[in-house]
Amino acid sequence: MVTIRVQDGTPESHGTLCTTCRSARIVKGYRAGEMDIFCGASYPERRVRFLVAECSAYDDTRIVSRSDMEKIAWILVTKAAGRSIGFVTAEQFQEMEDGDEGILPAASIEPKLKE
Repeated sequence: MVTIRVQDGTPESHGTLCTTCRSARIVKGYRAGEMDIFCGASYPERRVRFLVAECSAYDDTRIVSRSDMEKIAWILVTKAAGRSIGFVTAEQFQEMEDGDEGILPAASIEPKLKE
C-alpha cells in the first residue's frame, strides 16, 4: 500500500486566527452560526467572510506586546561608578532624574556601527 502525503494541502478546520488577533473586532449573536469578524489591520476596516488559517498582519493577543512590557518594566539605575546597581522607588527615581547628567543610558539592542 502506498501512502501519499500532500504538503500545504487543505488544512483541517481549527477555527480562525481572528479570534486571538488584536486587530479583529468580533460580533457574536445568540446562535452558534451568528458571528461577524471585521479586520482592523486593513484600511478601511473590512469584513472577513471566511475562516482565516494564515495572516501576514496577525498580532497574537496571548503574547504580551513590547509596549506593554516596557510599561511594566522595572528601572535599574546607576548614577555613579561607585554606586551599586539596584531597584529604586518612583520618588527616588524622580529625585535622581532631576540631576540626570550622571545617569548613563541603558544598553541598546541595536547593533553599533563600526567607524
